[in-house]
Amino acid sequence: MSTENKSNYGADNIQVLEGLEAVRKRPAMYIGDVGPKGLHHLVYEVVDNSIDEALAGHCKNIHVTILEDNSIRVLDDGRGIPTGMHPKENKSALEVVMTVLHAGGKFDKDTYKVSGGLHGVGVSCVNALSSHLQVRVFREGKIFQQEYNIGKPLYSVKEVGTSDQRGTEVTFKPDETIFQETQTYNFDTLQNRLRELAYLNKGIRLTLTDDRQKDDDGQSRTEVYFSEGGLKEFITYIDGTREKLIPEPIYCESDKHGIPIEIAFQYNTGYAENLHSYVNNINTIEGGTHVAGFRRALTRTLKAYAEREKLLEKVKVEISGDDFREGLTGVISVKVAEPQFEGQTKTKLGNNDVMGAVDVTVGEMLDNFLEEHPKEARIIVDKVIIAAQARAAARKAREMVQRKGAMSGMGLPGKLSDCSKTDPTICEIFLVEGDSAGGTAKQGRDREFQAILPLRGKILNVEKALEHKIYDNEEVRNMFTALGVHIGTNEEGVKELILDNLRYHKIVIMTDADVDGSHIRTLILTLFFRYMKKLVESGYLYIATPPLYLVKKGRESKYCWNDDQRDKAIQELMGKGKEDSVNVQRYKGLGEMNAEQLWETTMDPSRRTLKRVTLDSAAEADRVFSMLMGDEVPPRREFIEQNAKYAKIDA
Repeated sequence: MSTENKSNYGADNIQVLEGLEAVRKRPAMYIGDVGPKGLHHLVYEVVDNSIDEALAGHCKNIHVTILEDNSIRVLDDGRGIPTGMHPKENKSALEVVMTVLHAGGKFDKDTYKVSGGLHGVGVSCVNALSSHLQVRVFREGKIFQQEYNIGKPLYSVKEVGTSDQRGTEVTFKPDETIFQETQTYNFDTLQNRLRELAYLNKGIRLTLTDDRQKDDDGQSRTEVYFSEGGLKEFITYIDGTREKLIPEPIYCESDKHGIPIEIAFQYNTGYAENLHSYVNNINTIEGGTHVAGFRRALTRTLKAYAEREKLLEKVKVEISGDDFREGLTGVISVKVAEPQFEGQTKTKLGNNDVMGAVDVTVGEMLDNFLEEHPKEARIIVDKVIIAAQARAAARKAREMVQRKGAMSGMGLPGKLSDCSKTDPTICEIFLVEGDSAGGTAKQGRDREFQAILPLRGKILNVEKALEHKIYDNEEVRNMFTALGVHIGTNEEGVKELILDNLRYHKIVIMTDADVDGSHIRTLILTLFFRYMKKLVESGYLYIATPPLYLVKKGRESKYCWNDDQRDKAIQELMGKGKEDSVNVQRYKGLGEMNAEQLWETTMDPSRRTLKRVTLDSAAEADRVFSMLMGDEVPPRREFIEQNAKYAKIDA
């Protein structure tokens, strides 16, 4: 082709993607990504349709099944998607819903007042990204059916039988040419979301069945999620591993301002604020106007009560909004007809009218609660006063950290072996367990873009520590300083992590593959989840995966990351002559590898495997961290007993 033709930009250069081709061309635009997160999002899109039917009052049961071949079936007992002829499209309304983007009842406000789903692309997007999809509708005493390959109908909607049942059944197989990383569904990931939906939509029964897991009687693993108490029960579940300050969660539900609002919160003996917010069942990880309204009402109402009852007269420190939220676990759920999302991940609510509605609702409810429960009110105010005193101490500790940094030139920790490049988008830092492994990592790294920060022993368990104690801890201080982040306040006056001077966009936890290494990794993860969550949400935190074994025979060797790989390597090497026996080395620590081995297995970007730390469910992560790292022993023992079969214990 000539240069002239190449540069000729005319009407024939404009591509028009028909139907669902746009989804297949740019799937990440519609479902977030084409990794495990996007794969599971397909299920959520179908379930969201069933939840919409439930919110409209027409559905009570939703059943999700993982079939043996990793296909998914979602069945509900709603009204069933209409199957009559669509007046404009001249084909069945069912086919229109399944094959046309943004087609469905949720765009008609008379049909659905509120609908879930962040992207709003619905089941047609799932159809486009499935190698095969079958939909069956149980409606008007009949069964209607249609099948599709990569979104294209194989035949017109047809009647295939009769039934007294009603509802919609969608069965789909994700397209392996789109989801190349994995097509395997994770039971726990789906379980967390369905449990969350059950709490957020009380009275709806959600069932998850896994046909891949059978018991001795051949019965598939099945879990049922149902909540009568809604968010009140959700708070009890999330906060179940913490010591509570008041007997029951504080709860309110209202829709008198035209916006259905449900809120529950509980105070515990901990020090962190754990606030989980939802709009139309979407987890708004960046908060928004509904969260701002809650915080404003909480601070105003509690402060007014404390002053009215003269409970702050002897307090010498100034009390701020943060103090009223220390040790608070809360869930805010609002249903908004036309939500406006903003923020980096489009999960921050921007509707201003929601702030006022939540503010008034919470203010009225909390005022009544405090008047009717003076004992609990006094306990909460006492907790607030202690928080204010601790915050003053924490502020001094933070200022000390910053002063020490300013006095030592660049302010970087002495143990940090920094990289020569300064562009954070290409720089990475390895948090390494111990000086020995740190030394090996320093020798093996690429000095241009890889920094090493050795950590001495086990860092402080921040789940049990007051904030000022955290900044007194040298290893924690070194991490904050090396990363270039600090705790400040945002434009709404809320305490948050400031990333303006973040020095690395890859933060890699690299610990030994033994019990102590796992504990240290969990301690570091707890620190990031509680005090640097924004780094996790931004996708900057990773876990290195050093090999567990080196299998050698003569001059040939293979690295192995699990027992199956080890056994396969042994078989392969055994078949190559008999002159040498196969030797298996179990790596218990990074220090057992030399610098070259550590580089080629764990640090070389072209050969290593990094696991990105993500938050599929912040509420579930909150519960698990408090259980594993908190004071309550029985829940931790129960968790270990239930999961012991998955654990690898080193002798």
